[in-house]
Amino acid sequence: MADFLLSPDPEDERLSTTVTGIDQTGKAVETRVVTERPLTLFLNRQEIVTMMTIGDHPKLLALGYLLNQNMLKTGDKVDEIDYDDDLGVVVVRTPAETDFESKLQKKVRTSGCAQGTIFADVIEAFEDIQLSPEAVLKTSWLQTLTKQINTAPSLYLTAGAIHGCVLCKQDRPLVYMEDVGRHNAVDKIAGWMFENDESAADKIFYTTGRLTSEMVIKTVMMGIPILISRSGFTAWGVELARQAGLTLIGRARGKRFIALAGNERIEFDDEPSDSVEPIPADKEIVSDG
Repeated sequence: MADFLLSPDPEDERLSTTVTGIDQTGKAVETRVVTERPLTLFLNRQEIVTMMTIGDHPKLLALGYLLNQNMLKTGDKVDEIDYDDDLGVVVVRTPAETDFESKLQKKVRTSGCAQGTIFADVIEAFEDIQLSPEAVLKTSWLQTLTKQINTAPSLYLTAGAIHGCVLCKQDRPLVYMEDVGRHNAVDKIAGWMFENDESAADKIFYTTGRLTSEMVIKTVMMGIPILISRSGFTAWGVELARQAGLTLIGRARGKRFIALAGNERIEFDDEPSDSVEPIPADKEIVSDG
């Protein structure tokens, strides 16, 4: 079992609830379902966004959202973060004055669930980021990571209907976050990295969701050079990954995977299984449209 620095708590009663219904035979059943609650984010005095989230780690989510939307930058100072659980409000306070009124009017709705958004100038900042060329992914690490992550206790195994993201280093998963929207799970990890002054150059990012343009943009904005998913790709996600020099790996299950960008970082130190049949390429990529 992986020894995470931070991971989901499926026993937290705030994150899921029991509801009753019937099954296909008409028999009464009880099942666990994840909760959704609004969280309104303020940066100093300005309201930025209201997010739908399961409600854990609201301060990390707030920090990560601001970082990934280019409203905070690595090295910026944060004076304090105030969170009111009853009101569902989190306020990030910085010593410098901030005003993003014009920025908030220019945003792109992403293909992510729960209405993810990317602001227009994030795309511009994305083009200037240089990812570490020294980063490496060994195929033996990939197999170990997928096994540890997929067998770890999680809210997904308890209630489903949720996405997970994991920050990893070599063959060790470090931080595991879940949320109803994969962009929220990413942002919580970005917040953790900011709060702990964690370097991104030697990290690997794993997600349970599709490798969309949004996932690629957020991973690059965080400075992480390798992105892995057990799911598939979108065409724009692949295009952006190639543009940024991001290593992009999908359909990662056991010893099987497909890499569509950044292949030069992959070291084949583990023999692939002869019994695994490749998936046809036309089933690997879907349009963002």
